[in-house]
Amino acid sequence: MQNVFPIPVARFFQRRFATTLQAVFIGMMGISGLAFAAPAPDKLFATHCASCHGADRLGAIGPALLPENLERLRKPQIIQTITDGRAATQMPAFAQNLDKEEIQSLADFIVSAPAAIPKWGLEEINASRIVNFADGSLPNTPVFKADPLNLFVVVETGDHHATILDGDTFEPIHRFQTRFALHGGPKFSPDGRYVYFASRDGWISKFDIYNLKTTAEIRAGINTRNLAVSGDGRYVMVGNYLPHTLVVLDARDLKPLKLIAVEDKNGQTSRVSAVYDAAPRKSFIAALKDLKEVWEIPYGDNAEPIYEGLVHDYRYGEAVAAKGPFPVRHIVLDDYLDDFYFDQSYTHLMGASREAGKGQVVNLDVRRKIADLDLPGMPHLGSGITWEYEGRPVMATPNLKTGIISIIDMKSWKTIKRIETLGAGFFMRSHENTPYAWADNFMSPAKDTLQIIDKRTLEIVRNITPSPGKTAAHVEFTRDGKYALVSIWEMDGALVVYDATTFKEIKRIPMSKPSGKYNVYNKTTRSSGTSH
Repeated sequence: MQNVFPIPVARFFQRRFATTLQAVFIGMMGISGLAFAAPAPDKLFATHCASCHGADRLGAIGPALLPENLERLRKPQIIQTITDGRAATQMPAFAQNLDKEEIQSLADFIVSAPAAIPKWGLEEINASRIVNFADGSLPNTPVFKADPLNLFVVVETGDHHATILDGDTFEPIHRFQTRFALHGGPKFSPDGRYVYFASRDGWISKFDIYNLKTTAEIRAGINTRNLAVSGDGRYVMVGNYLPHTLVVLDARDLKPLKLIAVEDKNGQTSRVSAVYDAAPRKSFIAALKDLKEVWEIPYGDNAEPIYEGLVHDYRYGEAVAAKGPFPVRHIVLDDYLDDFYFDQSYTHLMGASREAGKGQVVNLDVRRKIADLDLPGMPHLGSGITWEYEGRPVMATPNLKTGIISIIDMKSWKTIKRIETLGAGFFMRSHENTPYAWADNFMSPAKDTLQIIDKRTLEIVRNITPSPGKTAAHVEFTRDGKYALVSIWEMDGALVVYDATTFKEIKRIPMSKPSGKYNVYNKTTRSSGTSH
């Protein structure tokens, strides 16, 4: 058919028609995209996750889903958990309900920071408290026949359980579910009857070992580092990364007693790296991640008043003491201190900044640094141990970055030896009744091998590989020091019991990733061979 329009006009209409078709096609694609695009990640979360993890991501029956609380999980692990669920928990698999793009979107969402910092003050803490058994309502005698001071509390992170283990027979007495991702190591009441757990998302649980019951729980923070129990058994103090607070609880029923905002005199706030009990001083000691300070917080009824700044004469009226109870003594330092270890007198604190790898000694009586420590790499002072070497007290610390163990003379504060190991390690343990110290190589390719050091010669005398290819870590001794228990840190893991003298394997107890085990007697007596 002949074209009825002149050529230029025809081409104009062709171009116009093609443009119109293209616009219509793009519009249809847009409508299609609007109809079938994956929901926004916050909508996906609200639909599939909020009922268990909270609309604000702070957690409910499931753990909090915030970057700080998930820092130990890599993105592929998070995606796998959403896809396949988590065995032996209420976490379902979403592979049937969500496609790969939606699962990826959810994973990106929960590792991103929320638009606003969540609030978690005394009102929220109080509202979270659960009392299952009132203080004093349960019998005062154990429901089992084992020695209550030679029990182990074993934390199994594989399926979020804990096991009470008889340290004489190495038979489990009781296994129970814990909160998600326990962190910082459980702490005991002075008599060993109660054990207190802290989860990474802030839940504090009190467990009655005599009756094998969880008596009370409370959520003291959103992201928690650890807790400490006072030497008199009256208080529990919790140190938080988020919010920047310390929380004091009544040890009897976990009732909140005080919330302490962690900030300096200029209002700068800080995360709490760790809090520990200094029982001989009747005080808590807190290390701070973001401030060049260490805090001492007395809890004794007759504690001396704490004055801010310099006071020439206590009789002057302008010298006003910090308000109690639990006043804060700010010890200002030249460098950060976020990992530390006490000497046995609790007069000195040996600390290091994990970023800088520098060490310092702080005298808590004179309230200042008195010496530097020669500690390369990233020392893990929180896992340090002490003993007598040639008539002098020494402290040994593993290193998270370098395959060395530093031995420090605690009189001169000089490093007297560096023991070369197979790789960077995380834990060291010993006991007063053994001449040997056990160290792992947790942070290295040799993570399946433990190395045993003779405390008399400072030499490695034996390598032990409990399960080739599987991580071996965290040694703990029985009450008498005759046996050493080692964790095979795997989902299909175990506790391996060794004779501490002959190094012969005695028994294997299957467990689900037993991250740590804690002997009641060694912890309550503050053994020099274990962390406090």
